[in-house]
Amino acid sequence: MTESTLETSGQNGLDERDPQNSAVPPRSSRGHRFTSYDVRAFEVPGGREEDWRFTPMKRLHGLHDGSAEATGSLDVEVSGDSAVKVETVDRSDERLGAAGAPADRIAAQAWSSFTEATVVTIPKDTQATDPVTVTVHGPGQDRTAYGHLQVRAEPLSEAVVVLDYRGSGIIGDNIEMIAEDSAQLSVVTIHDFADDATQVSSEHAYLGKDAVFRHFAASLGGDLVRVNTKVTFGDRGGDADVLGVYFADSGQHLEHRLLMDHAQPNCRSNVTYKGALQGDSARSVWIGDVLIQAAAEGTETFELNRNLVLTEGARADSVPNLEIETGEIAGAGHASAIGRFDDDQLFYLQARGIPYDQARRLVVRGFFGELLQKITVDEVRERLEAAIDKELAAVGA
Repeated sequence: MTESTLETSGQNGLDERDPQNSAVPPRSSRGHRFTSYDVRAFEVPGGREEDWRFTPMKRLHGLHDGSAEATGSLDVEVSGDSAVKVETVDRSDERLGAAGAPADRIAAQAWSSFTEATVVTIPKDTQATDPVTVTVHGPGQDRTAYGHLQVRAEPLSEAVVVLDYRGSGIIGDNIEMIAEDSAQLSVVTIHDFADDATQVSSEHAYLGKDAVFRHFAASLGGDLVRVNTKVTFGDRGGDADVLGVYFADSGQHLEHRLLMDHAQPNCRSNVTYKGALQGDSARSVWIGDVLIQAAAEGTETFELNRNLVLTEGARADSVPNLEIETGEIAGAGHASAIGRFDDDQLFYLQARGIPYDQARRLVVRGFFGELLQKITVDEVRERLEAAIDKELAAVGA
């Protein structure tokens, strides 16, 4: 692969507001950006802003400008370990919003528009032996829905939660993932929509003292899927692994934006995403931001993104950013690569009698395999492996 240009951000003090709208304050860095639960506090993005310049605005179906009124609802099903508590609550529940406030207009629109939320709680000192599966069905073709989900692991609890998005429709939602003190929470999020679906999702993860958080994201289906994931370290000793895979087909737009907000000392984060693209106009976007605030001494962090472009006409954008406000850290780094797979690997396999098409499949499977093996739920891992094989077979790879 060829290495892409690495970009390191810093506080530049630039005011990115529309001069006609004083509701939005200056943005100096992503970590200190403006947040609000009020959709009116955000200007309507036009597509030229840094946060939106990679996103095809016309394909958002009005999620960004307030014209997408709710015409349907999300169907949420929860199954799994009986020790886990599942509730459907209205928007007055005081627990909602604890993981973080919306940082863009669509997230604020989703917050303002949902009518009921699903709260999944792993009680204190509980170790869930079976995975908890939350299946979210879209509202249906050409219908719009907003949603809210909170997954909370109370102190000293442990659980694996699978969040499985399916179906059609236009969706804006907020996801809260809270690991309280000394909890161990693993969340696998699968975006496997029908070809017509659009989703813009904001994920807010919050880690308490000595909490362990494992997150795996897989984006496969849908016309446009844009996911913003923010991990906030609320106390010292937090540990986060944030992993992901995506496979974009012809015409698909898959976008992942991440922020590791190190605000507390002696925390660790590792981010690794891998993507593949095939077909005309297949598009992927990965933006990885790490902020190490002045108080976050002893931080250890690294982020990596790699992309395989399998056919002509596909495009991947990858921008890692590292912002450091203290020199007292254990280590920090980032890397990014976009390119075709290694011809030497193909030659090696073909020299041992493996046909060209099979050799390409093996190379791509190996590319994703490192991350897929980290999924502890066998059924989910096998499902994703089969989905990738199906994608490869579509172009005879």
